[in-house]
Amino acid sequence: MRLTTHTDYALRTLMYLATIGKRATAAQVAQLYGVSGNHMAKVVNQLARHGFVRSLRGIGGGIELARDPRDICLGEVIEVFEGNLHLLACVATDQVCSIESFCKLKGALAEAERVQLDYLNSVTLADVAPTRKQLTLLPAPSL
Repeated sequence: MRLTTHTDYALRTLMYLATIGKRATAAQVAQLYGVSGNHMAKVVNQLARHGFVRSLRGIGGGIELARDPRDICLGEVIEVFEGNLHLLACVATDQVCSIESFCKLKGALAEAERVQLDYLNSVTLADVAPTRKQLTLLPAPSL
Protein backbone atom coordinates (compact mmCIF):
# COMPACT_ATOMS: atom_id res chain seq x y z
CA MET A 1 0.00 0.00 0.00
CA ARG A 2 1.19 3.49 -0.83
CA LEU A 3 -0.66 6.39 0.76
CA THR A 4 -1.58 9.52 -1.14
CA THR A 5 -0.18 12.91 -0.20
CA HIS A 6 -3.68 13.85 0.97
CA THR A 7 -3.63 11.02 3.53
CA ASP A 8 -0.08 11.90 4.56
CA TYR A 9 -1.11 15.49 5.28
CA ALA A 10 -4.18 14.32 7.17
CA LEU A 11 -2.10 12.10 9.44
CA ARG A 12 0.51 14.82 9.99
CA THR A 13 -2.21 17.37 10.81
CA LEU A 14 -3.73 15.04 13.38
CA MET A 15 -0.31 14.31 14.87
CA TYR A 16 0.41 18.03 15.21
CA LEU A 17 -2.94 18.74 16.86
CA ALA A 18 -2.47 15.79 19.23
CA THR A 19 0.92 17.14 20.24
CA ILE A 20 0.01 20.75 20.83
CA GLY A 21 -3.28 19.91 22.56
CA LYS A 22 -4.92 23.15 21.53
CA ARG A 23 -6.43 24.97 18.57
CA ALA A 24 -4.33 25.80 15.50
CA THR A 25 -5.01 27.04 12.00
CA ALA A 26 -4.64 25.12 8.77
CA ALA A 27 -2.13 27.79 7.72
CA GLN A 28 0.01 27.09 10.79
CA VAL A 29 0.02 23.37 10.03
CA ALA A 30 0.85 24.01 6.37
CA GLN A 31 3.69 26.33 7.34
CA LEU A 32 5.12 23.84 9.85
CA TYR A 33 5.31 21.12 7.22
CA GLY A 34 6.19 23.45 4.35
CA VAL A 35 3.18 22.46 2.24
CA SER A 36 0.56 24.31 0.25
CA GLY A 37 -1.99 26.17 2.35
CA ASN A 38 -4.70 25.47 -0.24
CA HIS A 39 -4.01 21.76 -0.19
CA MET A 40 -3.94 21.76 3.62
CA ALA A 41 -7.32 23.56 3.70
CA LYS A 42 -8.83 20.73 1.62
CA VAL A 43 -7.35 18.13 3.95
CA VAL A 44 -8.67 19.95 7.03
CA ASN A 45 -12.11 20.22 5.45
CA GLN A 46 -12.20 16.46 4.93
CA LEU A 47 -10.91 15.82 8.47
CA ALA A 48 -13.77 17.97 9.79
CA ARG A 49 -16.39 16.27 7.59
CA HIS A 50 -15.36 12.90 8.99
CA GLY A 51 -15.35 14.03 12.61
CA PHE A 52 -11.62 13.92 13.31
CA VAL A 53 -11.33 17.68 13.87
CA ARG A 54 -13.63 20.54 14.76
CA SER A 55 -13.37 23.63 12.63
CA LEU A 56 -14.22 26.93 14.30
CA ARG A 57 -14.67 30.13 12.30
CA GLY A 58 -14.00 33.71 13.24
CA ILE A 59 -11.55 35.43 15.54
CA GLY A 60 -9.82 32.83 17.68
CA GLY A 61 -11.07 30.11 15.35
CA GLY A 62 -9.10 27.31 13.83
CA ILE A 63 -9.05 23.54 14.09
CA GLU A 64 -8.78 21.20 17.04
CA LEU A 65 -9.12 17.49 17.58
CA ALA A 66 -12.74 16.42 17.90
CA ARG A 67 -11.78 13.20 19.70
CA ASP A 68 -9.16 12.08 22.14
CA PRO A 69 -5.96 10.99 20.33
CA ARG A 70 -6.26 7.59 22.01
CA ASP A 71 -9.61 7.12 20.24
CA ILE A 72 -8.37 7.79 16.72
CA CYS A 73 -6.90 4.73 15.00
CA LEU A 74 -4.57 5.15 12.07
CA GLY A 75 -6.48 2.53 10.11
CA GLU A 76 -9.69 4.52 10.43
CA VAL A 77 -8.07 7.68 9.08
CA ILE A 78 -6.37 5.82 6.25
CA GLU A 79 -9.59 4.06 5.22
CA VAL A 80 -11.50 7.35 5.16
CA PHE A 81 -8.88 9.12 3.05
CA GLU A 82 -7.81 6.26 0.80
CA GLY A 83 -11.13 4.53 0.25
CA ASN A 84 -10.49 1.18 -1.42
CA LEU A 85 -7.40 -0.41 0.13
CA HIS A 86 -7.50 -3.61 -1.90
CA LEU A 87 -4.25 -4.77 -3.42
CA LEU A 88 -6.09 -6.12 -6.49
CA ALA A 89 -9.68 -5.75 -7.71
CA CYS A 90 -10.34 -9.47 -7.29
CA VAL A 91 -9.95 -9.27 -3.51
CA ALA A 92 -13.19 -7.31 -3.17
CA THR A 93 -15.05 -8.43 -6.28
CA ASP A 94 -15.97 -11.79 -7.71
CA GLN A 95 -15.79 -12.74 -11.38
CA VAL A 96 -13.10 -10.27 -12.44
CA CYS A 97 -10.50 -12.87 -13.39
CA SER A 98 -10.51 -15.96 -15.59
CA ILE A 99 -8.49 -18.03 -13.07
CA GLU A 100 -10.60 -17.09 -10.04
CA SER A 101 -12.01 -20.60 -9.56
CA PHE A 102 -8.57 -22.02 -8.69
CA CYS A 103 -6.52 -18.94 -7.79
CA LYS A 104 -4.89 -18.91 -4.36
CA LEU A 105 -3.54 -15.39 -4.75
CA LYS A 106 -6.89 -13.81 -3.86
CA GLY A 107 -6.94 -15.48 -0.44
CA ALA A 108 -3.33 -14.57 0.27
CA LEU A 109 -3.90 -10.93 -0.62
CA ALA A 110 -7.12 -10.79 1.38
CA GLU A 111 -5.24 -12.08 4.43
CA ALA A 112 -2.42 -9.57 3.91
CA GLU A 113 -4.98 -6.76 3.77
CA ARG A 114 -6.68 -8.01 6.93
CA VAL A 115 -3.40 -8.23 8.86
CA GLN A 116 -2.33 -4.78 7.71
CA LEU A 117 -5.64 -3.16 8.64
CA ASP A 118 -5.80 -4.97 11.98
CA TYR A 119 -2.36 -3.59 12.80
CA LEU A 120 -3.17 -0.05 11.67
CA ASN A 121 -6.35 -0.16 13.77
CA SER A 122 -4.28 -1.16 16.80
CA VAL A 123 -2.14 1.98 16.53
CA THR A 124 -3.67 5.21 17.75
CA LEU A 125 -2.87 8.83 17.09
CA ALA A 126 -1.54 9.04 20.65
CA ASP A 127 0.97 6.29 19.79
CA VAL A 128 2.52 8.20 16.90
CA ALA A 129 2.25 11.86 17.98
CA PRO A 130 5.62 13.53 18.47
CA THR A 131 6.51 15.28 21.70
CA ARG A 132 6.30 19.06 21.97
CA LYS A 133 10.08 19.17 22.26
CA GLN A 134 10.47 17.29 18.99
CA LEU A 135 8.22 19.82 17.25
CA THR A 136 10.17 22.77 18.63
CA LEU A 137 13.42 21.29 17.34
CA LEU A 138 12.19 21.38 13.74
CA PRO A 139 14.03 23.87 11.54
CA ALA A 140 12.08 27.01 10.70
CA PRO A 141 10.12 26.55 7.47
CA SER A 142 11.50 28.34 4.45
CA LEU A 143 9.12 30.89 3.00
